[in-house]
Amino acid sequence: MLRSLIFTLVLSSFLMSLSSCAQTPTSSALAANEGWLTSLEEAYKISKKTGRPILANFTGSDWCGWCKRLTANVFVTDEFKKWANKNVILLELDYPRYKKLPDDLRQQNASLQQQFQIQGFPTVWVFDLEKDKTTKQFQIAQIGRTGYKPTSAEFITDVNNILANRKK
Repeated sequence: MLRSLIFTLVLSSFLMSLSSCAQTPTSSALAANEGWLTSLEEAYKISKKTGRPILANFTGSDWCGWCKRLTANVFVTDEFKKWANKNVILLELDYPRYKKLPDDLRQQNASLQQQFQIQGFPTVWVFDLEKDKTTKQFQIAQIGRTGYKPTSAEFITDVNNILANRKK
């Protein structure tokens, strides 16, 4: 409980600094996968509007073999897309080696990698966000995380189990 509270406070401070950036990335065109957002702010707004949690894929889209397999075996399937449209907001946090991201997006992703303590790719986190109306700070409610699964059915089952623990 204390660890979760500390994580929430640290992440809130970090996310506040992100929201004060001059330009927040808003283009889903930067995502390697169709239907995925790249901006945390944009994902938050849609999540708030729909009541669905955010599913964030921490990936190395142009160099990570397991990330490429997860995309090919899960994220591009009709089964996953249909499930995702009903259950989550998709957020891609990319750490490419061979393509250059805009500075604001690169900074956002690097900060989130540090805050979520991502040590390997792919890592997929499911979480809810709230934003304090006065301070504009984000508060995160972690729901759970997963990684590579060989099929969309296995991935969806795993995330559904994570979502079963979600507090509304």
